[in-house]
Amino acid sequence: MILEVNGIELFYEVKGKGRNLILVHGNGEDHHIFDDLVAVLKDNFKCYCIDSRGHGKSSKVKVYSYQAMADDIMAFINCLGLKDVIYYGFSDGGIVGLLVASQSDLISDLIISGANIEPQGLKKHIYWQMKIIYALKKDPKIKLMLEQPHISHYLLHKIKARTLVLAGSNDMIKEGHTFNIAHHISGSQLLILPKENHSSYVVNSTKLAPIIEAFVKN
Repeated sequence: MILEVNGIELFYEVKGKGRNLILVHGNGEDHHIFDDLVAVLKDNFKCYCIDSRGHGKSSKVKVYSYQAMADDIMAFINCLGLKDVIYYGFSDGGIVGLLVASQSDLISDLIISGANIEPQGLKKHIYWQMKIIYALKKDPKIKLMLEQPHISHYLLHKIKARTLVLAGSNDMIKEGHTFNIAHHISGSQLLILPKENHSSYVVNSTKLAPIIEAFVKN
C-alpha cells in the first residue's frame, strides 16, 4: 500500500488484527526484515510495516535526515487516524521513534533497539569502518549515520510513552550509551540481551515477539 506524506510516497504493508503496532527497520533495509516476526505477532496486533523514505518501495530521496523520517511517521499516524499506537523501531527506526515520542503524544508504547542519540554512540571501530565505507562509496545513508542524530537529554525527558530500551550484549552501540538513553527517559525499562549482536534478534527473527508481547501487557 502507498500513503502520500510530506511530498513523498511511503510504502507499507498491514497484517493482522488487534492493537496498532508500527514497525520501522534500520539503515539500508526494508520492512521485510520483520516478515518472520509479523507472522507471529499478527494474531494479536495489527502490524503496520513501513519502508522509510529512501528505502524499499518508498520514494527515493537524495538527502536523508532522521527528522524527516520522524515527520513521515507522525504524518502516517495522523493520516490513518491510528490510536493507542505501539511503536517498535530497530536501529535507525529506533532513532526515529525517539524523535516521534519526544515531539508528540502519538505513541502509547515505545520499544527501541540498537538506537543511538548521537554518532559518538557507535563503537569507535564501527564509526571508523563507516567512514571508510563512505569515503569509498559516498552512500548518503552512511553519511546520515556519521553525522546524525543529535537528540538531547532534554528531548528524552519529554518522552511520555511507556518505553522499553533494548540492545544486544555485543551491539555496535556502546553499552554505556544505551544505558544513558534509558536513564534519561522517565520510567523506562532497559533490557540487554545476552549473546546477541546489533541485529541477530531482529532481522529475520521471532525473538522479539515474546518481548514485545510481555511489555505491552504489563
